[in-house]
Amino acid sequence: MNTAHDLDSWERAYRDFETPAEEIRKFERRLRALGADRLDRSSRILEICCGRGNALVAWRRLGFRRAIGLDLSYALLRLADAGTTRVVGDIRAMPVADASQDIVAVHGGLHHLPSLEDLEATLREVARVIRPDGRVVIVEPWSTPFLTAVHALSRQSPIRRLWKKMDAFERMYELEHTTYDAWLGQPAAILATVRRHLEPVVLQRRWGKLMVLARRAAPGGAVDAAR
Repeated sequence: MNTAHDLDSWERAYRDFETPAEEIRKFERRLRALGADRLDRSSRILEICCGRGNALVAWRRLGFRRAIGLDLSYALLRLADAGTTRVVGDIRAMPVADASQDIVAVHGGLHHLPSLEDLEATLREVARVIRPDGRVVIVEPWSTPFLTAVHALSRQSPIRRLWKKMDAFERMYELEHTTYDAWLGQPAAILATVRRHLEPVVLQRRWGKLMVLARRAAPGGAVDAAR
């Protein structure tokens, strides 16, 4: 997505794919699956690539009141719920203090990054802003048999005509396929980059998603001694 028009088109497709209410419920399920119910409700949370802010609403519904969202798009942040706190900023150089966050989370934002170098810079920033005993939540698309089957179906014109959700899925793919395909095509390099900065506590790859709950890694990749 290289232009404002592309972003608008992607947002329209996403709204056809799922409603804000559906997305919020999805985020709640994912966060619970990664153990959010066991986390301290007073935690400071930074949701990066927050877009319209629906993940912030999900955190709030789970009882977390100190979540802020960070996104590069002012246009998307304007669409967020008025009760959420949002900041404009680049995830590769976050306007956030060192070791100031208990939780950093991202839901489907990293695969939009142009390159592995950008992922490296982002995860370096995540490790910088997270507290030594903090947690990182990552949910991103991942190449699994399920996702392969979904893409095969979404390319079939009769299915797209009959199934609005599948048509929306394919429209989103057409707009983001460059970074999306690059992301799906280098799983080993992505996981190696993650492990240079974070120590996964939970790592799941299923139903077309990579779901990670991690803690900060010490220099050299060892688990931070504070933990």
